[in-house]
Amino acid sequence: MFGEYLPILMMMGVAAVICTVMVLGSYILGPKRVTKYKSSPYECGVAPLGDAFERVPIKFYLVAILFVLFDIEVVFLWSWLTVFKDSPLDFKIFTGVALLIYMILWIIGDAYVIKVGAIEWDESTSLAPEKLIDSKPITVNTPAVPQTIEAQ
Repeated sequence: MFGEYLPILMMMGVAAVICTVMVLGSYILGPKRVTKYKSSPYECGVAPLGDAFERVPIKFYLVAILFVLFDIEVVFLWSWLTVFKDSPLDFKIFTGVALLIYMILWIIGDAYVIKVGAIEWDESTSLAPEKLIDSKPITVNTPAVPQTIEAQ
């Protein structure tokens, strides 16, 4: 019984040894030069700009919610299309009417989103010039937090 699992255990052992050798090898052989740039937080290869606690315009959240709703609508439509091709005629008629109502509601919802301007961007929500990639990083000096905590 143990012989059946021996290849799997050997594979897991070899994987653990390879991972350990790679981590220890990079620790032993890797350079130890610590610079200010290397110790800064990583932001997709771009130097960090501004403070981490900056407020994000609400427009971004609205676009994210609309994107999720659109994805759900497409999933419903796609699942209906995959079932529709192999179904009998009476089922096609019933689901076709249901899909027609669904598509009408979808179009009304999209028209409302366009009418209220939910996907229009104006100057107040665009990125400020100091946030563009080719500008210099902004340094923010924050007050130091006391290191000792008094017992009460």
